[in-house]
Amino acid sequence: MEVTLQMILIICPLTFLAGFIDSIAGGGGLISLPSYMLIGLSPHLAAGTNKFSSSLGTLFSTIRYAKNKQIHYKSAMISAGAALVGSFFGAQLALLLSDQYLRLCMVILLPAAAVLLITRKGYGEKNTALELSNSKLIALCVFIGLFLGVYDGFFGPGTGTFLTLAFTGMVGFDLATASGNTKVVNLASNIAALTAFIIGGSVTYAVGIPAAIAGILGNWIGSGLAVRNGARVIKPVLVGVMALLLAKVLWDVFR
Repeated sequence: MEVTLQMILIICPLTFLAGFIDSIAGGGGLISLPSYMLIGLSPHLAAGTNKFSSSLGTLFSTIRYAKNKQIHYKSAMISAGAALVGSFFGAQLALLLSDQYLRLCMVILLPAAAVLLITRKGYGEKNTALELSNSKLIALCVFIGLFLGVYDGFFGPGTGTFLTLAFTGMVGFDLATASGNTKVVNLASNIAALTAFIIGGSVTYAVGIPAAIAGILGNWIGSGLAVRNGARVIKPVLVGVMALLLAKVLWDVFR
């Protein structure tokens, strides 16, 4: 397809915003994927090109979290490995079952999670994960990776947001470290998916490269804010992403 300057001028600010949000709280795909379809890409090209730009953005935000020692590599790598396995089974499950029941559950769970995040004082400000025994830490990280990997393969939207919440609420990481861990898990799954899209010829590089540059900038700025300000920045962005995800789910349910 012919790529015009107008398409680039539309997509770049949107991928910048998506990268900024994604680097802090996940959920950037809720903005970036529809944006590619808005400028006229077919669904499969939109998915592949979005994965190309978002993977590069995630790489740079991961680097920034790593430079600031906001990643617990052991837990992140365990969850990443489990998520790859879970995602495969989730994709198989998607071929057999309707996701309508999951959407209805999320209509209840998302507002409940947002209320908990807003009302729980000190949520994500302290890192208590290192108080866990080694076996319990491993078990929780495997569970998180498998469960959310299945979710990602079966449904997808908001996986990064749920990973951040799980690393904080279940394991006890502060929100900045939870976000850093989430980037490692996301990067692993993104690379696996991107490889398949590239092999299948589903990436429009003329759009994807400038969009990726804008997304990298958004990821770099967003991750810097998250690292410096921690829960003070991450919590409100998480709530905003959950509201956006709830709006999408409601739209899909009642459409």
